[in-house]
Amino acid sequence: MKRLISEFEVQSFTQIIFPHEYSDWKPYLKEAQINFINIINTIIKYQKCLVICYDLEDVKSLFNTNTNLFFIEYKTDDTWARDSSTLCIEEDNEIKLLDFTFSAWGDKFEASKDNLMSPTIAKHYSKEMQTVNFILEGGGVESNGKDILLTTSACMLNKNRNKNLNSLQITQKLNAVFGATKILYLDHGYLSGDDTDSHIDTLVRFVNEDTLMYVKCEDEKDEHFKELQLMEKELLLIAQKYNLKLIALPMSNAVYFEGERLPATYANFLFVNGAVLVPTYGVATDKEALEIFQTTFKDREVLPIDCSILVRQHGSLHCVTMNFASGVDILV
Repeated sequence: MKRLISEFEVQSFTQIIFPHEYSDWKPYLKEAQINFINIINTIIKYQKCLVICYDLEDVKSLFNTNTNLFFIEYKTDDTWARDSSTLCIEEDNEIKLLDFTFSAWGDKFEASKDNLMSPTIAKHYSKEMQTVNFILEGGGVESNGKDILLTTSACMLNKNRNKNLNSLQITQKLNAVFGATKILYLDHGYLSGDDTDSHIDTLVRFVNEDTLMYVKCEDEKDEHFKELQLMEKELLLIAQKYNLKLIALPMSNAVYFEGERLPATYANFLFVNGAVLVPTYGVATDKEALEIFQTTFKDREVLPIDCSILVRQHGSLHCVTMNFASGVDILV
């Protein structure tokens, strides 16, 4: 049996790539670093965190000593750990790490260093890593930890990724790699300003084996209204067919930076052991979103994380982190 381990299961650690002056954070690097420090210091209250640093000593000096905090040096292009990190699967009761090709969402940006990150730092993980000759980003797939893999056709079937494969071949590849027997594609849903071609983790997430949280837009004047309404209809059909429950999250109030609307989404939340970290953006809908999370997660602490700086680079909390399953140890 093979499966993509779900994020709501017990974790070993979270991996983060710390922002540096050679990344796109340079115009407001200090603000970004403060944001990342807050995220890291929150995570280590619950579990280990592995921080990948462009300059090891400089980054270590920003933190107090903590037994849950680990650092390794690797010079990355950028900091989107969700998409450039390895994924954890379970096969025959053994955890394995899968390293996919990372092309910066269809060669939109330079990513050669990020693509080589996982095999270069593989010695710091206690489990075997396998290279998969397939372009895939962690933010592009959602697993219920069993037999369902959820993704979007706009991303997974986009010819800017695996252009030599047709949709059937891609589906077969996902089945072979992850063992999921139900590969489900959403044909609708997007966020303005998103560079990822509609990553599923900006729109819909599993919160347990049979429940999905999704972004719902009720403002008919919002540019997202039609697409998110169509996405909701797709989800209702999926939920009926596979006996899933749905929980709607509000579409965030519009967030802008330098005149551009940003892809602010509450679906980009982060699981850690005993808690769920919820991205907030300093807008009125933050309160409604947090109340939904608090109602949903009775057995976890719900913690808001200000992501108004993160979203300036068109990503949020889930995008800058990667979870590693219980049983994978950090070797430093």
